[in-house]
Amino acid sequence: MPKQEPGTKRSSGGRARRVAARRAVEAEVNPCPPGQPGGRYRPLSEPDTAAILDSALRILAEIGLGTVPQVLAERALEAGAQLSGSGRLCFPRPLVEDIVAGAAKGLVLHGRDPKHDIEIGGKRVYFGTGGAAVQTLDLDSGRYRASTLRDLYDFTRLIDRLENVSWFTRCCIATDVADPFDLDVNTAYALLAGTNKPLGTAFTLAAHVEPIVQLFDLALGGEGRFRARPFCKAHISPVISPLRYGEDAVAVALACIRYGVPINAIIAAQSGATAPAPPAGMLAQTTAETLAALIMVNLFAPGYPMIFSNWPLVIDLRSGAFSGGGGEVSVMNAASAQISNHLGLPSGVACSMSDAKAVDAQMGAEKALAALAAGLAGANMIYESSGMMASLLGVSFEAFVADDEMLSHAYRAIRGIEVNEETLGFEAIRETVTGEGHFLGSPHTMAAMQRDYYYPKLADRDSPAVWDEAGAPDLWSRAKEKAREVLANHRPTYIQPAADRQIRDRFNILLPASV
Repeated sequence: MPKQEPGTKRSSGGRARRVAARRAVEAEVNPCPPGQPGGRYRPLSEPDTAAILDSALRILAEIGLGTVPQVLAERALEAGAQLSGSGRLCFPRPLVEDIVAGAAKGLVLHGRDPKHDIEIGGKRVYFGTGGAAVQTLDLDSGRYRASTLRDLYDFTRLIDRLENVSWFTRCCIATDVADPFDLDVNTAYALLAGTNKPLGTAFTLAAHVEPIVQLFDLALGGEGRFRARPFCKAHISPVISPLRYGEDAVAVALACIRYGVPINAIIAAQSGATAPAPPAGMLAQTTAETLAALIMVNLFAPGYPMIFSNWPLVIDLRSGAFSGGGGEVSVMNAASAQISNHLGLPSGVACSMSDAKAVDAQMGAEKALAALAAGLAGANMIYESSGMMASLLGVSFEAFVADDEMLSHAYRAIRGIEVNEETLGFEAIRETVTGEGHFLGSPHTMAAMQRDYYYPKLADRDSPAVWDEAGAPDLWSRAKEKAREVLANHRPTYIQPAADRQIRDRFNILLPASV
């Protein structure tokens, strides 16, 4: 095409108008929402998957589980389990296969607002939280301090405004609440007060399950309401690595079954400490342990909603310290998701447990690597994905905000590339090369701009000069500003005043009514 002379009609203001039009576009639909189908990344070959599962079944049949509570042992023996010569409870392969076949293959995690309901199963991917951090990175000082009940409430109402956190499991322990029952009750209350997304919590003792379900019923407006629409799952580790049941955790699981609380059965072995150091051996043991949890639940309630949460974790074998970031924990949790998908069970894994203490490059690299691996592998529920720092010892408001944006990029990668007549764009190419000579501002481009691209709000894409003129801000400062804005302005009232009075009359609620 002939070169245009400056000042002609075609060049005058054309680029400026096109840039303005593109910047004015606001995506009507999020191009990368939660629930994208994963499964494209398969770190294990089919023979490898089969070998790990075969070894897991052999572990259950020949090594078995120790420290088995009497009530579980009796039920298991009636179902066909056997005691070894050393008194360990062993599960023959046919028994395990029958239980897997009859186990729940999916479940709905309810929000108190139905718009937050998520369907768990298949290869749908959702990111959410977990953790039990005892320290919080203070927004003002930038230093770690003991986590408090107010922190937990503030984290809850912060994630209520973060689109990619699909559910909220308490991320920190309120270290200012000493009594175990008050701690469990006030943890549940803080979650109720801060969000109406699906929730997750833990119960210190089985005796705490019934009163907290009653608290949930009060919040919902009547007895039995929680059972009809269970919006909170229990995080339980009924099997302690290596290969033994935990009596208190089993009792909590049985209480949850009694009162209709969905179960997230977590196995969190550590390589080279409570499980073999080679990743294949670790996956074999932890798969066996997660199957042992599945067996326990289904012996008492066949088909009960349980998330198969095999979280293979890593220690730094040089020091013995827990290591939440890196390639090994990323690939092992992705492989765990692949194994769970092979079994057809609703899966949970862990990711983004950065060892970094600051919102820095280490944090970004570790979190993005792990989130992408777990998501591409097709894990249904990806825990610890937001906010966690300092090898799970700490949690950060700024990290929650930064992670929410990172997860949009992860969802976009999980979504992949759609190939069809529209996206191949043959006619758009023809029109462009015979017309304007570029694709900027064309209807085909504008449609793709909204449909196929995600535009971050925290990450900086300006030129160095523009960035410098704005004060050279970094992502940490932008995330801090966003967190402060949400905490200053978002004060939800998800518990109705009459229900709140009933709850406070019955329980020792420590958060002020005016928070």
